[in-house]
Amino acid sequence: MKIQGWLFIWLSAFILIMAVVYGVWSKEPAGTTALFLAFGLTVMIGFYLGFTARRVDAGAQDDKEADVADDAGELGFFSPHSWQPLMLGVGGAFAFLGVAVGWWLLYFAAPIIMIGLFGWVFEYYHGENRTQ
Repeated sequence: MKIQGWLFIWLSAFILIMAVVYGVWSKEPAGTTALFLAFGLTVMIGFYLGFTARRVDAGAQDDKEADVADDAGELGFFSPHSWQPLMLGVGGAFAFLGVAVGWWLLYFAAPIIMIGLFGWVFEYYHGENRTQ
């Protein structure tokens, strides 16, 4: 995490230089303000990452001899046979089609989206997958 902090600090220094150059050269207040705000945001992120890196153990990204597999971890559980994302996709397609065709189509899209969302959330609470 330490290297990410230094990357953001160097990026913030670059953005500060570019903000000053842009402000002097263009005399345009909106872009200059945006660049100074970007500088402030990158300083905050860099400070947070550097501050946090001192308080946590060194990660695999801080070790020059580390392999890619050293930083790998659990990604989570993904359902291999769920039909609920398809139902949510169809409901979302009808909803966006309702914006283009007519708002009345949202009356048909909303129940499809709600059924798909309800089914996806409670998929492993009933039926054959209840014990997983």
